[in-house]
Amino acid sequence: MNDFYQLSASNLQGQSIDFSDFAGKVVLIVNTASKCGFTPQYEGLQQLHAKYADQGLVIIGFPCNQFGKQEPGGAKEIAQGCLINYGVDFVMMSKIDVNGENAHPVFRHLKSALPGFLTRKIKWNFTKFLVGRDGEAIKRFAPFTKPQQIEGAIIKALKSSNI
Repeated sequence: MNDFYQLSASNLQGQSIDFSDFAGKVVLIVNTASKCGFTPQYEGLQQLHAKYADQGLVIIGFPCNQFGKQEPGGAKEIAQGCLINYGVDFVMMSKIDVNGENAHPVFRHLKSALPGFLTRKIKWNFTKFLVGRDGEAIKRFAPFTKPQQIEGAIIKALKSSNI
């Protein structure tokens, strides 16, 4: 079994989610923040979710407060902000770190599989990782890359039969 499928994380409601549940799906993982200049990307992510969830796309947001302290709230505030402001109904996990010694294992795995330009570190909120149906990391997208700009890569991954 792919290492990706051995990972797990807690959602905003505190329930553990096993990534083995995503086997055979295309997964887009994003570190998010509610008070960031890129926060409006929630809208584009939600549009991708609505358009492709029934074809096997899973979007997972991981709130992170490591960049400019732009995710200061707790689980309740994060959930309310995502729902009220952007209608988000894709999976939102509990707040985590993406860099440093306390980096969540999901981000350690993704940064190892897809190192960034010059460094493995996540540079800012809304860095995106696309994972194929086989659990292999396909591509890393910079924070300034809008969700609409990665739609082609998502479609290609959804059409792939690598399971």
